[in-house]
Amino acid sequence: MGRNKYPGVTAGSTTSIAISFYYQGQKCRERIKLQPTPANLKRAANHRAAILLAIENGTFDYSVTFPNSKNAHKFAPTQYTVRTYLNEWLANKKPTIKASTYHDYYKTITHMVIPQFEGKLLHHLTRADIRSWVSGMTCSNKRIANILSPLRAALQDAKHDGLIHDNPLYGWTYKRNDPPVKKLTIDPFTAEEQAAIIKFASGQIRNQCIVFFWTGMRTSELIALEWSDIDWERKKIRINKAITQASQSEETTKTATGRREIDMKQHVEKALIDQKQYTLLRGGKIFYNPRTNEPWLGDQAIRKTAWTPLLKKAGVRYRNPYQTRHTFASMMLSAGENISWVSAQMGHSNILITAKTYARWISTNEQHGDKAFEIFGQHLGNIEN
Repeated sequence: MGRNKYPGVTAGSTTSIAISFYYQGQKCRERIKLQPTPANLKRAANHRAAILLAIENGTFDYSVTFPNSKNAHKFAPTQYTVRTYLNEWLANKKPTIKASTYHDYYKTITHMVIPQFEGKLLHHLTRADIRSWVSGMTCSNKRIANILSPLRAALQDAKHDGLIHDNPLYGWTYKRNDPPVKKLTIDPFTAEEQAAIIKFASGQIRNQCIVFFWTGMRTSELIALEWSDIDWERKKIRINKAITQASQSEETTKTATGRREIDMKQHVEKALIDQKQYTLLRGGKIFYNPRTNEPWLGDQAIRKTAWTPLLKKAGVRYRNPYQTRHTFASMMLSAGENISWVSAQMGHSNILITAKTYARWISTNEQHGDKAFEIFGQHLGNIEN
C-alpha cells in the first residue's frame, strides 16, 4: 500500500528513500538520505514532483539537484568553465561589433570577469555569485553597469545556445546609494587662448587646430576625415566615420545622428586649402602626423606629440582636444547662432541635448520681441496709447 501511495517513491533501505523519474528519455533512480517514514516519504514525493515540473519547464539541472550522483556528469551540459566560454564568446563576437566596443569588452572580461570566476562551471554561475562580487567594488553604479554589460550579453547568448537554463543577469541590475554624479566638465578655450594656440601652431597642426575650433568635430571624426568628404561646391564637410584609439581603422560615428554635414565656413575652407599641399596627392585621409608623415591612428598620439607641447609653447592651460568641440558650441551659442543649427553641426540627436549641455552659453536678448517687430511690425506704423 505504501509503495502505491507515492508513485516513483520507495523505501531504498532503512536509512534512505529512492525516487525514480525519466530524464532525457532515460529512467533515473536516485537515493535520498532519509528514513522511509510516512512523513519523509511524503516529503520525497513532493521533491520528486518538483523535479518533474522542472524537467517539464526545461529548468532541471541534474548536477545541482544531485551533485554527488554519477548521473550528474552523464547529464551535465557541455562542461564550459566561465573562462573557456567567455574566451570563445569574445572570439565569436569580434567580427560582429565595432573595434572600440570589442576593446572595451575584452578589457572587462579578460581583466575583471575571468579572474573572478574563471574555474567555475558556466551553468553554476548564479546571480548571488555576481552580486557578491560587485558589492565589493568601490566604483560608481554606472561603472558597475558597464562591467556587467558584456557579461550579461555573453550569458544571454549562452542561454540561446542551450548552455545554461537561465541568464542570471537578465532583468537585473546592481544599484546602491551613490554620491552625486559629477557634472560633465565643459571648459572651453577663450578667444585669447585660441589666438595663442593658432599663433604658435604651424603647418598641418595649425590647419588641424582651425578645423578643430570651428567645426565642433570629435577628435575621432577629424582623424577619419578624407578628401572625398569635402564638398567644395556646396561648402559642406561630410561626417560619416570615426577612428578611435582602440579601432585604428574606420568605424561608424558615435551615434546615428553623428552622420551629418557640417557647414564649411571661410576660415575652415582656407585651412583645408592650405592642407592640400601636405596630403592631397596621397589621397585618403586629410590630416597626418607631421612626425611620421602618416595618418593619425588615434587621439593619444595627437595629445602626446602635438597638442600638449603646443599648449605649453602657447602658455595656455591644458585641456584635452575634445574641449575644442565644447569651444565651438559655446562660441556659436554665445554669439546668438540658432540652437537648431548648432545642434545639427554637433551631431546631437535633438536640441534638448544641446540646450541642456550648453545652457549657460545660450545668448539671451534682454528686449525680447524687438527683432520680430523690426521685421514684421512695420505695417503697424506709430501706435499711440
